Amino acid sequence: MTALPRPQRRRLLLFTLLLGLVLYAWQLGNTGLVDETPPLFAASARAMAETGDWLIPRVNGLPRYDKPPLVYWLMGLIYALPGQEQWNPLGTWASGFPSALAAIGVMLALADTLLRWPQPPFSSRGQGPMAVRPGLTALTAALAFGLSPLMLAWGRTAVSDSLFSGLVALALLLCWQAYANPARPWWLPWPVLGLAVLTKGPVAVVLLGLSLLLFGWLQADVAGLWRRLRPLQGLALTALVALPWYLLALHSEGRPFWDSFFGYHNLQRFTEVVNRHLQPWWFFLPVMLVASLPVSPLLLVGLARAIGPLRRSWCPTQPQLPATSLARFAACWLLAVLLFFTAAATKLPSYWLPATPAAALLIALAAQSAWSGSGGRPWEGWAWGLSLLLVTGLGLSFLLAPLWLPLINDPEMPTLAVELEGSPLVPLVAACWLLAALLGWLCRRRHPPLRLMALQLPLVLFVPTALLPLWSVGDRLRGGPVRQMAAALQRQGRPGEPVAMVGVLKPSLHYYGRRVVIYEGIDVEGPLNLAERLRLERREGQQPSTPDAQPTVLVVIDQTTARAPFWRHLGATEIDRAGVYRLWRLDRRRLEASVAQLRRDGFAPDWQAPRPERY
Repeated sequence: MTALPRPQRRRLLLFTLLLGLVLYAWQLGNTGLVDETPPLFAASARAMAETGDWLIPRVNGLPRYDKPPLVYWLMGLIYALPGQEQWNPLGTWASGFPSALAAIGVMLALADTLLRWPQPPFSSRGQGPMAVRPGLTALTAALAFGLSPLMLAWGRTAVSDSLFSGLVALALLLCWQAYANPARPWWLPWPVLGLAVLTKGPVAVVLLGLSLLLFGWLQADVAGLWRRLRPLQGLALTALVALPWYLLALHSEGRPFWDSFFGYHNLQRFTEVVNRHLQPWWFFLPVMLVASLPVSPLLLVGLARAIGPLRRSWCPTQPQLPATSLARFAACWLLAVLLFFTAAATKLPSYWLPATPAAALLIALAAQSAWSGSGGRPWEGWAWGLSLLLVTGLGLSFLLAPLWLPLINDPEMPTLAVELEGSPLVPLVAACWLLAALLGWLCRRRHPPLRLMALQLPLVLFVPTALLPLWSVGDRLRGGPVRQMAAALQRQGRPGEPVAMVGVLKPSLHYYGRRVVIYEGIDVEGPLNLAERLRLERREGQQPSTPDAQPTVLVVIDQTTARAPFWRHLGATEIDRAGVYRLWRLDRRRLEASVAQLRRDGFAPDWQAPRPERY
């Protein structure tokens, strides 16, 4: 099948870009940073821009070894622009820029790939050419990715997952393009892979290698794939891009960097459960379905049709033509992510993000084929009908929100249910989803890509009109009080007075307060740890001091922890409050006296025990 003419491709890519901007750039900086991880990324990137140290990320006076620097560099370049306080007061435009850029970039890459290499319907392979509308298929693939619930959650968030997934996706798409068309440069994927390694580490190489091995085996063309991609020379290019920073970081930081980045954040996360992220082996199967809502049934059909009969041996079989093998490639890509992270001991929903572009391709290609006029099978029609039922069911569930909203009970947002009950936003969500269902039912007999787009466009409307305003409500209730506490620290703090946060730990307090914060949990050892850390702990921006030299400490504490006897009896003075948080000024001599009693009762500080992801 031939590519669309260049002018038509440009118009469709421009439309895809506009859709991406609506989904991921609109109101990007209008809400604050979401605790717990994004403020750590944002603070590290801002520190790079302000200090000029672009080698090692540092946050809250400590080095942060968990991720390589590319995401920090991209954030930091925006933080280095002047006038941040005026045009980016919440810091989220700069910190969310890499995630949004990656999400929009993947939408464009998916659309461009399908516009240049239109794929035949599954049912037409071996049966001659059939009518295909590559422009509509390309747009539905971009939207299937952009509207994924996982992407909508992470595509605006100040973490490295969206950027990493986008770079892995681009590298894999470039690999397939080089395989599909020998005229394409073989070397293009490998520097992109190097950038992915600079974003999250060597796992990028593993995912790409496993995807290519599965595809080469299922395609029965390992040798052809090897010849076209030249992996040995390619990995040398990858190392040329990524390796210098790792060597410089190792030279600068030595053993702590090696143990933290390679030992804990890569090897230990794969072999052991960390941070209590224990999940069953089948964890990513429901994540896969949720990530593709509301068209998850189409994903299952696309995956089954793309794989086809599994090869039983290494005996030669008839491979698909390279230029028409994109669905099979996407299936192997998705399975590689599924197999690798299922084998990992630590499992998080965000680990599925690298598979979402592959899922989008499979959804769009399944929808392209699920039509009786192109020889579609009954089960493909059932998949489409079930997708429509899911959209309708979700719309009706939002319409019936008054029945379940009172069940919401979030201690950090105690008024959330009341605010949503009196807001027009939830009915607006229901209207968008029911409109999608209505258009989907009305267009159910139209050409498949058209009917899928009829379902998707109201969901695009749902993002700026309902989802983002709902996000703003949550930010005001959950993040607003922390920002008020940060502002109170700047108003009430005395020169050299240390700051601590106890109970609910929010790194955004450090980001917005621009102060080193000592974080302590809710256990009885908290006062012991705080007293000893004030006397002994040394970090950039925080020097040890005695109660005589620095007699008070500012403590941000949540109202539940404040009622604990070992905090309540310290006689602190409350000087401000916001939401569930209280700002105390605590006399350190009183703290030391209470700590002495706790020691007599048999308690001991534990703050020096290893904490690989300490704030």
